[in-house]
Amino acid sequence: MKNKKAFYLLLSANAVSGFAQGISIIAIPWHFVSVLNKSSLYGVIFAVITFITLFWSLYVGTLVDKYSRKKIFLSLNVAGCLTLGTVAAIGFALGQVPELLIALAFGVTIFIFNVHYPTLYAFGQEITSKENYGKINSLLEVQGQTTSMLSGAFAAFLLGGGADDFPLKRLINIEFEPWSMQEIFLLDASTYALAFLLILMIKYVPDKTRIPKTGGILERLKTGLKFLKKRPALLSFGIATYAIFVTLLVQAYFLMSVYVSHHLDKGPSVLAMGEMLYAGGAIVAGLFVRLVFKHMKPVLAIIILMFITTGIYYACAFTMETTIFYGFCLVLGLTNAGTRVLRITFLFNYIPNQVIGRAGSIFNSTNILMRIAFISLFSLPFFSTGSNITWGYFILGTFVLVAIIPLVIFYGQLSKLKKEE
Repeated sequence: MKNKKAFYLLLSANAVSGFAQGISIIAIPWHFVSVLNKSSLYGVIFAVITFITLFWSLYVGTLVDKYSRKKIFLSLNVAGCLTLGTVAAIGFALGQVPELLIALAFGVTIFIFNVHYPTLYAFGQEITSKENYGKINSLLEVQGQTTSMLSGAFAAFLLGGGADDFPLKRLINIEFEPWSMQEIFLLDASTYALAFLLILMIKYVPDKTRIPKTGGILERLKTGLKFLKKRPALLSFGIATYAIFVTLLVQAYFLMSVYVSHHLDKGPSVLAMGEMLYAGGAIVAGLFVRLVFKHMKPVLAIIILMFITTGIYYACAFTMETTIFYGFCLVLGLTNAGTRVLRITFLFNYIPNQVIGRAGSIFNSTNILMRIAFISLFSLPFFSTGSNITWGYFILGTFVLVAIIPLVIFYGQLSKLKKEE
């Protein structure tokens, strides 16, 4: 495979920064929901940050298409290291991290996340030949989810102080004081620094000729929108197939902490175990989804995975069994990752690298709008009362079910699309 060393350095940097990010993503919601008992406040913070990312995501695509993807990664890691390092330092000086700074750290993590993945996939497409698209997307998924699994286990270990209900207690029999938020943020900052060094080592020869676009943001955005407007079936596909990912983010960053704490009445170890099982399902999907659906059209395979996702959301809504919750996490990891591998490979084949960033911005903007609507809804006090959070799972399952409709409508056109050269 061309640029093999560069690709594996990219995977390594992604793993290093993703490990600590995964810990923070578990720690911050749990801190607001279970330590501060302010789930509604966290919902408001999450909704505001998500709303701001709507405008940010529109700009992200133009950045990805205009500038060197390597330089974007370097800039992201510098920003993450400086911000998280400063928040950690203030936390050590004060003895604790103020709520406002925790919100800032969370916001910066989300902003970096919104730039990181569009850049990651565009970079992977840029340095890889067409016949390897499926392979690199599977590798990115497996690597990312393996990191997520490890960070989930480590999060439970740090937040619980090696408590008795830690999933791997038999393997790691250590007890200590649970880590503070400033210690977690310091770990996060240090991994950004290490990822920066790994990215700095990347050298590659682009597989595709890409002429960075000049002009204003609106002008560049119009190019992506114009490309998609000429291909309504592709536009509908890009938006509708985001449905599982939309619900995943809302569920993982907000609903899950409330569900485990208020509905299941369990601790952070159950939350982390759920994250680990989700990652395990995603790893299986990354390894085998292309093999399982090898002889099936990608759109049909995605529709099947979306039906399965609807079913598991409904199952989780009508149970109080922790084992059902674990099964939900495992299957959601499989369906989301499987859909993502199939979706991204499909888009790589039909959207040229020259406009992939801007087209992605259009898709991501609709994703953010839908997340804002759900987060605003689930931030209402009703959903954090008793077991009412289960209605959130029912609503998300119904949303995925409805998103199948445009895929069925445009199925014929999507099957006849011509691949971009």
